[in-house]
Amino acid sequence: MGTEGLPRRQHRGCPDKLGVTIVHISLIDHSTGAPSRSGTIKGTDMLVAKCLAAAARGDTSAYFDLGVVFSTGGHGIEADLIEAHKWFNLAAVQGHEEAAWCRADISDEMTAREIAEAQRRARQWLGSIERKAA
Repeated sequence: MGTEGLPRRQHRGCPDKLGVTIVHISLIDHSTGAPSRSGTIKGTDMLVAKCLAAAARGDTSAYFDLGVVFSTGGHGIEADLIEAHKWFNLAAVQGHEEAAWCRADISDEMTAREIAEAQRRARQWLGSIERKAA
């Protein structure tokens, strides 16, 4: 299965990673950090599902991979710079150099309000991880 016809945004230093297996995953309610009861993302591939599961365990590479997916669009997910910034930020904070470059790159295309929202979501994600660990 190819990716022809999918919109792509390639940021300097941000690779495009692809997968093709289709699964269903839960949406996250950003106000609570919990899975949403409103539905699932259909057409999302196994790569994204695996990255989300690894991210829930605090995997830095998964944070970066999710940033790439959300910054470029694809894998059944539309490009979302706020979500991309969140994931790149989480990876950069844990020392992922490439994520720091990608975060800076997409920040150039975001408003201050969007960046603040991405930072809020990153803090919320970290808080939900800490609660699960306790």
